[in-house]
Amino acid sequence: MAELAHVQAVEVQDSKLWEPPRHSALVRVTHWITTISFLALLLSGIAILLAHPRLYWGEAGGVGAPSLIDLPLPFVLNVPIRGPGRYLHFLSAWIFVFTGLVYVVVGISTHHFRKNLLPDESQLRWNAIRQVISDHLRLKRSAKEEAFSYNLFQRVAYLAVIFGLVPLMIWTGLAMSPGFTSVFPAVVSTLGGHQAARTIHFFMAVALVVFLIVHISMVCLAGFRHRVAGMITGRSARRTDYP
Repeated sequence: MAELAHVQAVEVQDSKLWEPPRHSALVRVTHWITTISFLALLLSGIAILLAHPRLYWGEAGGVGAPSLIDLPLPFVLNVPIRGPGRYLHFLSAWIFVFTGLVYVVVGISTHHFRKNLLPDESQLRWNAIRQVISDHLRLKRSAKEEAFSYNLFQRVAYLAVIFGLVPLMIWTGLAMSPGFTSVFPAVVSTLGGHQAARTIHFFMAVALVVFLIVHISMVCLAGFRHRVAGMITGRSARRTDYP
């Protein structure tokens, strides 16, 4: 009996060391697959861009043609990184797309977006919006009771990325594929041409990198170990010093 009581006491004490579940298994798995594939896309995209760091608008563009933007990067046509970069880019892109589709389909079917990401009425009140703006400007960490839900800025940012930036990245990526556009020419013609699609693709990539930097910065501000633990295990270790 004494041993049973001791085990129960240990279990109760151990359960107090963990917060309630924060992320489902689906969110955690798709988050890390997306993270790895996005980093691979970023590195391989840089390798491809270095082969011709100029942006154009319209259908065609090349060396000697008037460019829209000359990026301050060196031409490295003679360095054998373009070929492997393309292969890695295409492979990572399909992994990124299929992972995103699984996340969106399951998220819609389980009402994840409606329950966790769609702003509720209380968050859309002016006083609440003003408070969120003030907290972000002062780099204030969230209160403990708010640490397990998303604030208005987080919800709007995540929804904009999931249903705005990422779909546009996929669209412009497909628009640069000759095989795909030969079957579906409207994919590229509605964007203004292959080079226009490439330019839009570049700026969407920059926007996603900015989002990633802000996201990591906010994770560090909120408590890096605490937040990452939640995204790995689904639960975050309770911290007595957490505000």
